[in-house]
Amino acid sequence: MTGPDVRHEHQLLIGGKWVDAGAGTYDVVNPATEVVVGQAPNASVGDAAAAAAAARDALPGWAAMSVEERCTLMRAAAEAIRARAADLLPLVIAETGATATVGSRMQVPVAADRFERYSRDPRPVLQTPLLPQAVGATPLAPGGIIGGMVNRQPVGVVACITSYNFPMVNMAGKVAPALAAGNTVVVKPAPQDPLAIVELVRILEEVGFPPGVVNLVNSVDPAPASALVESPDVDMVSFTGSTSIGTRIMEAGGPTMKRLLLELGGKGACLVLEDADVRGAITCIGSTWTFHSGQICTAPTRAVVHRSVFDKVRDGLATMAGALQVGDPTDPKTIVGPLISAAQRARVEAYVASAAPEGGEVVVGGERPPLDRGYYVAPTLIVGGNDLTVAREEIFGPVITMIPFDDEEEGIAIANDTSFGLYDYVFSGDAARALRVAKRLQAGHVGINTAQRNHEAPFGGFKMSGVGRDGGDWGLLAYSEPQSIIWTT
Repeated sequence: MTGPDVRHEHQLLIGGKWVDAGAGTYDVVNPATEVVVGQAPNASVGDAAAAAAAARDALPGWAAMSVEERCTLMRAAAEAIRARAADLLPLVIAETGATATVGSRMQVPVAADRFERYSRDPRPVLQTPLLPQAVGATPLAPGGIIGGMVNRQPVGVVACITSYNFPMVNMAGKVAPALAAGNTVVVKPAPQDPLAIVELVRILEEVGFPPGVVNLVNSVDPAPASALVESPDVDMVSFTGSTSIGTRIMEAGGPTMKRLLLELGGKGACLVLEDADVRGAITCIGSTWTFHSGQICTAPTRAVVHRSVFDKVRDGLATMAGALQVGDPTDPKTIVGPLISAAQRARVEAYVASAAPEGGEVVVGGERPPLDRGYYVAPTLIVGGNDLTVAREEIFGPVITMIPFDDEEEGIAIANDTSFGLYDYVFSGDAARALRVAKRLQAGHVGINTAQRNHEAPFGGFKMSGVGRDGGDWGLLAYSEPQSIIWTT
């Protein structure tokens, strides 16, 4: 197994200067080899405060910069990320455990694509006219033809806090639209795999983003992130991660009336109706195993399957699980890589162990693969009811729970019987029926006969899966405040 040399990163970017992190450094571990990838800077609470203040100081100049200048910098960032892809990919694989296939297609290239997407002129989205109104005289003002527009102003300073599963992509998906809308940012990566984000921030500095527009704070301790959430210099928190942390961010941000974009946990249902393409449904459900070892909030981790096709889907998934190569993520043949850490592996194993005592059946998996090292869990399939803990809570690992149903109403009820509501799926041979069912699912996103994404669609969750939407033009709306401007003619 090969990988990049050990990297030594000990500095943060604050106000355009690289400064030593106040709490030193800590080790970042390769989850496939259990060896150190590098040292990451470990910020102090004071560093977080300084970064927020620097972003506040840089905000007026960046917001006043011409749209053309900002778009030029966004395009330069996209080009620079693509130019560095060959160097970034081994680093991303080493610190995340992503397979070569996922890393080369979904990690580095998509980060560049997101900067490219937001290099377009944002004014058609941020400035929209209102239809004129004929208004009679009132005690307030004379009558007239009253025109107006909605001008969306930048929210201000945005703390961008991301999860460990897709570090570059998640961060680019926050930073790019935030900058395009005229905000300044403080970047706070997940502590497990921050090294590629350090490189991303370095790229943004090198292509010419002004001092203080992009700042980096990284720490293994949660206190600096909490300081950002509570800081009066931070106007908005954009967070991707667990629901438990998301609720704490809502509470902590309340006293300063933080604007929030929270993309939280998921427990996606794949509703397989009796007339479904079984093979297509199996492929979709199996993506829980094949796409970053289930460490993705959009995974269809609950297979809610009509009883008439239940055995076919179960047997197909069991066959699929046995055919998936688990191991070295740098090997192009590997489909299932490691989990991010020993702690996450133990958490997933505890969930699997809870199934049988609660009445579930582990059909396949449930054990560690026969590998000498690495934080691996075998693709696991569990059959049982929707009351199992593995069906109720987000596991974030290669674990699928299959639940049978007898009629459409029951299937919809099971799919909706969850505290989450991020991403569901419907498989049916009748597209009109599938659309009708999709509209009844309590989820922010529903895929019909596909696990593909439309990246211009608004993305976010119902219920405990979060607050707000981003993606496409919705990303610009998320990082801006509507201001109504009214005039008379």
